[in-house]
Amino acid sequence: MRLGLLGGSFNPIHRCHLSIAQAAQRLLPLDRVLFIPTGDPPHKQPGTLAPAHHRYRMVQLAIQDEPAFALTDIEIRRSGKSYSIDTVRALHAQYGSGTALFFLIGLDAFIDLPSWKQADQLLDLCQFVVISRPFTSFLQVASMPVFSGVPTDELRALDEGRQERADVPIRNGRALTCLRLPPCDSSASDIRTRIADGRPLANLLPPLVESYILREGLYREDSERL
Repeated sequence: MRLGLLGGSFNPIHRCHLSIAQAAQRLLPLDRVLFIPTGDPPHKQPGTLAPAHHRYRMVQLAIQDEPAFALTDIEIRRSGKSYSIDTVRALHAQYGSGTALFFLIGLDAFIDLPSWKQADQLLDLCQFVVISRPFTSFLQVASMPVFSGVPTDELRALDEGRQERADVPIRNGRALTCLRLPPCDSSASDIRTRIADGRPLANLLPPLVESYILREGLYREDSERL
C-alpha cells in the first residue's frame, strides 16, 4: 500500500487541506491519505489553538465522505513533545514493510527540515512529497546541506510553472518528490480571524466543519470553551 501522511494542527481544517490531499492522491498516486492532527502543546496561548478533541472531530467531519482518506489520533494520544520521527516510526511498525510511507509537507516547512529531530533517519523511513507554497522557491531545496548537489533544472522549471512534478534524487537513494499545485488562498489564521470578527466565511470550510465551529463556539474572542 502507498500511504500518504498529512500532519498539521488543522486549526481548523479547511478546503485547501482537502485539495492538497486530493491532488497528492491523484498525482503520486496514493491508496490512502492519513490525516494526523497534532496534540495539545503544553504552553499554548488561550484562544489560538482549539483543543485537540475539537480539531480531531473537525477533520473527521471533513473527510467522512472521502473513502480514501483516514484519520489517526496517534499524536493526540502521545504525552509530552511529539516529534515526526516518533510518529513515522510508529506508523511504520503499525503498517509493516509492505506499506510505503509518503510524508506530505509544504515547501516552507520542508526548508526547516535540518532542524528537525533525527532528520536523516526520517528521510530514510519515508519518501517526502514537498508541496509548493506562496513566496517560497523550490530552488531553496538545492541549497540545503542534506541535498547538496541535487540537479536544479527541474526545480527551476517548477518555480517557473513549466512543470507540475519533479522527482529529485537525494543521497540516501530515495527521490524527493516536488509538486507544484495551483495556489489556494485559504488559511486557517484568516478563517479564525473571520470567525472572531463575525465575518462571513465565503465557503472556505466544508459545511459540516463550519456548522461544528459555530455550534461549539470555537475561535470566538468571547468563547470560554477554549
